[in-house]
Amino acid sequence: MKNIRFKVCLGALLLLMSLSLTLSAQTPTTITGTVTDKTSGNGMQGVTVAVKGATAGTITGSGGSFQLKTTHALPLTLVFTYVGYQTAEQVVNNASDKIAVALGSTEILGQEVVVAASRVQESILQSPVSIEKLDARALKASPAPSFYDALANLKGVEMSTQSLTFKSVNTRGFNSNGNTRVLQLNDGMDNQAPGLNFAVGNMVGIPELDLDNVELIPGAASALYGPNALNGIVLMTSKNPFQYQGLSAQVKTGFLNDKGRTSATTGYYDVSVRYAHAFNDKWAFKLNVGYLKADDWQAHDYRDQSLANGHTLQDGTRANNEGYNGVNTYGDENTVNMYNTLKATGALNQQLAAISAATGGAITPDQIFNTIMPAPNMANVTRTGYTEADIMDYTTKNLKLNGALHYKIKPNLEALIQGSYGYGTSVYTGADRYSLRNFKMGQYKVELRSPDFYVRAYTTQERAGDSYAGGTLASGINEAWKTSQLWYNQYFSTYATQSLGTFAQTLQGALQGGATPTAAYAAARNAVIAGMPAFYQSARAKADEGRFIPGSPEFNAAAEQVKSKPIPGDAKGVGAKFTDKTNLYQLEFMYNFHNLIKFAEILVGGNYRRYALNSEKTLFAVDDNGKEFRINEYGGYVQIMKKLIDDHLKLTGSVRYDKNMNFKGQFSPRLSAVYTFLETQNIRVSYQTGFRIPHNQDQYIDLVTPQAHLIGGLPFLRERYGLTNGPVYTLQSLQAGAPKEYTFREFLPERIQAYELGYKSVIAKRLLIDAYIYKNDFKNMNGAQVLAKPTGPTTFQYFSVPVSAEQTVKSWGWALGLDYSLPLNFTAGGNISYNELSNEKDLGSFQAQFNTPKVRYNLNFGNRNIANSNIAANVVWRWQDSYVWQSSFVGPNVNVAGLSEIPAFGTLDAMISKFFPKAKTTVKLGGMNILNRSYVQSWGNPTIGSQWYISLGYNL
Repeated sequence: MKNIRFKVCLGALLLLMSLSLTLSAQTPTTITGTVTDKTSGNGMQGVTVAVKGATAGTITGSGGSFQLKTTHALPLTLVFTYVGYQTAEQVVNNASDKIAVALGSTEILGQEVVVAASRVQESILQSPVSIEKLDARALKASPAPSFYDALANLKGVEMSTQSLTFKSVNTRGFNSNGNTRVLQLNDGMDNQAPGLNFAVGNMVGIPELDLDNVELIPGAASALYGPNALNGIVLMTSKNPFQYQGLSAQVKTGFLNDKGRTSATTGYYDVSVRYAHAFNDKWAFKLNVGYLKADDWQAHDYRDQSLANGHTLQDGTRANNEGYNGVNTYGDENTVNMYNTLKATGALNQQLAAISAATGGAITPDQIFNTIMPAPNMANVTRTGYTEADIMDYTTKNLKLNGALHYKIKPNLEALIQGSYGYGTSVYTGADRYSLRNFKMGQYKVELRSPDFYVRAYTTQERAGDSYAGGTLASGINEAWKTSQLWYNQYFSTYATQSLGTFAQTLQGALQGGATPTAAYAAARNAVIAGMPAFYQSARAKADEGRFIPGSPEFNAAAEQVKSKPIPGDAKGVGAKFTDKTNLYQLEFMYNFHNLIKFAEILVGGNYRRYALNSEKTLFAVDDNGKEFRINEYGGYVQIMKKLIDDHLKLTGSVRYDKNMNFKGQFSPRLSAVYTFLETQNIRVSYQTGFRIPHNQDQYIDLVTPQAHLIGGLPFLRERYGLTNGPVYTLQSLQAGAPKEYTFREFLPERIQAYELGYKSVIAKRLLIDAYIYKNDFKNMNGAQVLAKPTGPTTFQYFSVPVSAEQTVKSWGWALGLDYSLPLNFTAGGNISYNELSNEKDLGSFQAQFNTPKVRYNLNFGNRNIANSNIAANVVWRWQDSYVWQSSFVGPNVNVAGLSEIPAFGTLDAMISKFFPKAKTTVKLGGMNILNRSYVQSWGNPTIGSQWYISLGYNL
């Protein structure tokens, strides 16, 4: 029924657009003119020319000329806007008027208009919450290789780089790979991959040539944007084809360099084209195509995160630790204890008894066994694994296709159809390292909008393609060559044979030489101790005989077989293919009553959403009928804004209600006040609550990984696997040697209470100050709990289950940003942010996964037009402190010990560009991390080196 409603909505909007074709069209009026720079007198290309009070408009072309066709009755007013220049208006009385407008440059800061904070246009200085904005001017001057990379330069923003094209944005703590607490909207569409529940970087997003601006709200934004906007929102807006017309193109090439790579230096290529055209003031369209290809950053951290057999993270290697589990080696995750296994099976009992009898019982079988075997805590063994470079597809590629058709039913009423499609290969870090190979996702939207309202319906279609789990693949290759049962049997048999043989031979020789049983035993024990390194080497060599070598035909054949089989595989072998064909459907609206109600600005909105889970029964749980689940959500909100005290005080109040079928309804109110004095001084205070409904995987995942069996937190899954019928223990208590039974509590949506005090001002029209301090209290924070279910006297089955914390998780922080306009168009600025988990010691075994440095800062210096030469230059220094990273990818022993530290790092980025007005071209040379100080941003993720590029852009 819900799908029918969604389709009816789509059909209605399409019908509306079709019927509009039959409306009688007025004869358009053509207005022409030029726009120049008031200082230099040169024509200005790219100035937006719009009819005041309507959406009709165009942009100036070469030499600053423009031509605008409109059906608006004369006289009318044209509005001329360009970033970094004062807005101008010109009344047009006759179509034959020669329009000539000169714009004056301004370096007055804080003039941006934002929408994300209140869903209505307002000055960024008077925003009720913290907000950051990247406009066209800032993007052109950024040294970052892409606009998405440039987000890392914003105040309080941190990145988690999993590959060149997959980066996760976060603010104010609790960072993660694939961040489900930050909402990313592309032209109003939730850009999450529905099965993964997070945005896949900008793989399926707005192409850079089509990007108009980015707004970012750090912190809770659930009051207006609903679930998942718990830690922030990234709102990306594309260019309107009525205003930005013509052909634009850009070619970018360069290289990546990191000494730890298989090949230190590799190239990358990025090509994009945009074309937009307005046939008249009724119809317009745009098309975008972009393609990027590169050999990706590589993860090559080979430290030993097993902490097994007495080794540490730093000193353990495959050569000295038989229980080795490298951070970026795979297939070596599961551990079998040789001592416990051979003791339990009694495989050596007969031989031990015979040797004991030779001493007349003076040396017992248990003494002999304990001598020939390493101690129980030193007898952990793992299979030989493969490095990430052996199994991961680093051939990164990304194709973006985007198009839209716009129709103006009336000057202030516009209908549109829009589609975006992304295809590519990238790498993502979750509980495993996943190769998103030939990943596809499409977003398709119909929308009806005006300055007062919008109604939109869209769908997101995710297709995982040939994606696979790297760790599972490595285990599967090992199993395809030789089963673990056979491998461990050969290993243990070889070790025991050599160790026991050495003991027996030395013991017998000593006894024959007249030694007492005690002395003979001591000699035999010393011989075993001396021979242990050789025993280990022989055992692994024997078990690894015939092992598939990376790149060999046998290895490749086994890899393809495992990659073609869905997780977790079948009776014939392991499967590593990540299958996901989940879809999202959303219908939403917003209406602003400002033309109907005058005492305050009131707007209302709402949405209905459905997730249709489809992993072909491999990733998600199924119901009693063997079908995967459908998840329904709906929500609505109302907001009231009122200005008082001669518009010096702006009060805003909003409340939202959301309901998910699996959880109780959630209210999330927000109250804020902004007081403006001395024209540009603004103090704001806000209180809001936010929430996050557990994402689809936290609800329904049912997946076996090398580390544990991942299951969702809903009660039926706990019952399905018997976790509520018998004792289960926390992994931490088992490792501490004091098993403690775990008691489940209700699995609930996360909630946050957020308090913020901020100050934003412009001093002497040159210094912009933006500061805030915040405090967040999280209740029911979702985190992973690893549980051990006994399967025997000494064996366990491990489950990783999302649970809700009993304790309130508290954090706080502050940030300060300064930007200063220097003489001769130079600018300097910087920002610093501080974030802290304030009650970590009170959380016990619960891992909040704060994953955020306490201190990070950015410094920048540049000039967008040096001496009016059309040359721009900019440098940015970024630094962040060290911090501990917690996640399901971190080895459990390392997680518990808190050893997964991400080192502090600093990077220097720089760019220089030259614009050639007559040719409409821009040449840009830039580099990221030009000092080539390699760094990582989260545990197990790739090492980032330097990235250099040169680009040639036309009509940007």
